[in-house]
Amino acid sequence: MRRTVYDDDHEAFRALCRTFVERELEPNFQEYEDAGLVDKAVFARMGELGLIGLQIPEEYGGGGQTDTFKYNAILTEETARACTSLGTLRVHQDVVTPYILEYTTDEQKRRWLPGMAAGTLMTAIAMTEPGTGSDLTGIRTRAEKQDDGTWKINGSKTFISGGANADLVLVVARTSAHDPDDRRGGLTIFVVPTDTPGFEVGDTLHKIGIRSQDTVELHFTDVVVQEADILGEVGRAFQYMSSNLAQERLTIAVNAVATAQSAIRLASEYAQDRKSFGVPLSSFQNTKFVLAECSTEVTAALALLDQALDAHDKGELTPADAARVKLFTTEVQGRVIDKCLQVHGGYGYILEYPIARLYADARVTRIYGGTSEVMKTIIAKDMGLSAHRD
Repeated sequence: MRRTVYDDDHEAFRALCRTFVERELEPNFQEYEDAGLVDKAVFARMGELGLIGLQIPEEYGGGGQTDTFKYNAILTEETARACTSLGTLRVHQDVVTPYILEYTTDEQKRRWLPGMAAGTLMTAIAMTEPGTGSDLTGIRTRAEKQDDGTWKINGSKTFISGGANADLVLVVARTSAHDPDDRRGGLTIFVVPTDTPGFEVGDTLHKIGIRSQDTVELHFTDVVVQEADILGEVGRAFQYMSSNLAQERLTIAVNAVATAQSAIRLASEYAQDRKSFGVPLSSFQNTKFVLAECSTEVTAALALLDQALDAHDKGELTPADAARVKLFTTEVQGRVIDKCLQVHGGYGYILEYPIARLYADARVTRIYGGTSEVMKTIIAKDMGLSAHRD
C-alpha cells in the first residue's frame, strides 16, 4: 500500500540518509559490531551533514524540525533497510533530546544543545537499576543536597544504552524518601558530565543482539552535581519521564516495522535464489504462503505506525496508544523475523547472513522501553479494566 505519511521534503531527506548509510555506515558496520559501539566520529560526521539534531531549533545548530518526529523516523528506517544500526543514536536523538528541549533553562540549552546537534556531545539516560526493572518507582540511587548548595549522588544503574559513548548522562535519582502513598514522587533528573569525579562506567554488558549499541553499568560514588545541572524541578522526574514515553515507544515501533520489512526482503531474495529439489524455494506453496502472511502482518503494522506518526506530530499520541503501537509492532516484528529466518533454513542461523543478526537484535524490542506485559497493563488501564473491583 502507498504510504502518505511523508512528503517530497521527507523523501529528499531519505535520499540523503540512504547515501550516507550506503557509503559510510554499511562498509564499517561489522567493525562497530565487533567493537561493541559505533565510533563517535560517525556522529560528528552526521552532524556535519545535518543528519542529526533534527528536532533541535536552528538557533542551536539543529535541523529546526521542532514540531515533527518524521525526519527522525526516516533515519531509523534507512539504517534498518540496510540491516545496520547507529548504536545508541536513537537514545541520544529520540529519547534524551526531548528532555533537554522541554525541561531545561535557556542557559542550559545554550550549553548543551549545540554540541548535541553537532554530534560532538553525545548523551544517555540512566533510569534502570539492578532489581528495579520496569518499576522506576523503586529507584534507590540517592542525591543529597549539601550545605554549599551542590548535590552528591551515590548509587548504580544498569542496562544503560550509550553509557560508554556518552559525554552527558541524565541520571534519575531519589531526592526524598520513598513515600508509599506517593510512589511516583521524590525523583529528580540530574545532567551529569561523564568526566565528573566519582562517575564510573562499569562492566560492558554482552548482549545476544544489537551489539553495536554500547550497554553498560554505571556507578556513582559521591558524584557532585551543581544546582545548575538539575533538569527541571526537583521531585518531578517521574512526570517528565512519563510525558516522553510516547516518542520513546514510537521510535522502537519505527525500527520494529522497518527491520521486519528488511527480513521479508531478505527471505524473498533468498527463496528466489535458493534451489531445493531442483526448483527455486520460492516456487513452493508453503514458502509463498509464509511470506504472504508476513507481508500482510507488516502492512497492517505499517498502517498503525503511520497513523501514530501523524498523531504524534499533532500532539495527539497518548501514552496508551503509544503502548498499543509498540506492543503490536514489536510482536509482529518477532513473528515475522522468526518466519523469515525459517525460510533460510540452516543458513538463517549463521551470522554471515543478515537475517541472523536481525533475529538476535529483534528480541529486545519486546523488553526495553517497557515490556510487552507492561504495555498490556497500560492498555488495560486505558480500557477501564482494574485488577479488582470493590
